[in-house]
Amino acid sequence: MSGGLLVAGTTSDAGKSVLTAGICRWLRRRGVRVAPFKAQNMSNNSAVVVGPDGRGGEIGRAQAMQAAACGVAPDLRFNPVLLKPGSDHASQVVLLGEAVDTLTASNFRELRPRLAGTAYAALAELRAAYDVVICEGAGSPAEINLRVGDYVNMGLARHAGLPTIVVGDIDRGGVFASMFGTVALLDPADQALVAGFVINKFRGDLGLLQPGLDILHRVTGRPTYGVLPWELDLWLDAEDSLAYGRVLGRPAAPRGTDWLDVAVVRLPRISNATDVEALATEPGVRVRLTVEPAELAAADLVVLPGSKSTVADLAWLRETGLADAVSAHAAAGRPLLGICGGFQMLARAIHDPVESRQGSVPGLGLLPIEVTFDPRKTVRRAAGTAAGDVPVHGYEIHHGVVSAADPALPPLLRYADGTGEGARLGAVHGTHWHGAFESDVFRRRFLTEAARLAGRAGFKVAPDTAFADARERTLDLLGDLVEEHLDTDALWRLVESGPPSGLPFIPPGAPQ
Repeated sequence: MSGGLLVAGTTSDAGKSVLTAGICRWLRRRGVRVAPFKAQNMSNNSAVVVGPDGRGGEIGRAQAMQAAACGVAPDLRFNPVLLKPGSDHASQVVLLGEAVDTLTASNFRELRPRLAGTAYAALAELRAAYDVVICEGAGSPAEINLRVGDYVNMGLARHAGLPTIVVGDIDRGGVFASMFGTVALLDPADQALVAGFVINKFRGDLGLLQPGLDILHRVTGRPTYGVLPWELDLWLDAEDSLAYGRVLGRPAAPRGTDWLDVAVVRLPRISNATDVEALATEPGVRVRLTVEPAELAAADLVVLPGSKSTVADLAWLRETGLADAVSAHAAAGRPLLGICGGFQMLARAIHDPVESRQGSVPGLGLLPIEVTFDPRKTVRRAAGTAAGDVPVHGYEIHHGVVSAADPALPPLLRYADGTGEGARLGAVHGTHWHGAFESDVFRRRFLTEAARLAGRAGFKVAPDTAFADARERTLDLLGDLVEEHLDTDALWRLVESGPPSGLPFIPPGAPQ
């Protein structure tokens, strides 16, 4: 077979990514060869995939997670177009894993045919190679200002004849209006592909919800395929940067007598915020994203995460007083970690003729290094060791490279060939590697050292926490939710047979 389905949403963050992953895991359990697909993703959370030519390329982090749900290796075709916002007006265009251009309002129409053609070709190849491809939309299909030239939502569904389900987040409120409005704003040909709805993040009595589902069915002629409950354990591999002020996950009680409090600076252009999720899987480790200097002062460990706009986010740190709070934390001998762009901010100087084009700017001066931005982007998987014998795996995505460093400065990590990577000076640590803390032994040793530096003598790491197992449990939970709460027989009919015939038109509809 060559089945397919488009999971659209009433809004961004409605639950498209997790529902897609859950459907993928359910189909995999049925023995179906299934693949995920997102024609275009706008996100600074990305993963590195090794392409057919052996070079590293980028796809959205969510599509890498969905590949794991399918039980297949990530593929550049799973997310052929990745847009990485560097400002409010421009995004780096990553096409089949490679950065090729910058997208702005002025060149969008010029680039769009190339992006759409690449996406359509990738989907065609995947449908030839797999039994089923589960596609994820972007934003909402009712963004009628973008419908002309759309190749991500209903434009993709029309091109490939995909039945479409619309998921809405009831926790935000107004879910019935947004579902009805989503369909009613589509033109007749688009509406003919929208088969029904899924409610996400429901908590309460289903009996109280049912009358609304019945009315929605009557006024749209389309069923609700199920209601997914609110689930606190679904927080790994976030599609977008996490809301600041939010504690990640549900921290388990500490194994010792002390908690370890981790504050992650929520940069405006935060990139790969998922790096800190591994820390949050450890019992007794409380991880939160914040923009409050006072929260840095109270934290045991401060993390400067990755950034798509290192120089601009460094200026923001200074404007908000967070730079002073970071420096004071380090001056007190308390542990500080910089990852990728955050590592670059710790330098004495940053020379950037590429990303910000601001030339040389002073860094925070907490590590005796200088960073220079190279026009060639480093995108690769990484493997090596820490502390001599601890295996570490990760990946790199950056333009900035260490161009000068104190020769006596010890590295934080080493590549497999023995070359040093990153740096550490007292309580200050930095690395370009994303995903390094998913390596269990390295994470435990780092947290143990961080607790010592923070004076948390009663903190003890758990000897049995495995990040890969935590991720697999999340994917299994998604599959369970789909099997238990959705009409999977009806979903299977959509996947196998396509959009139902005779779906009614809901006025007014967008003009064709």
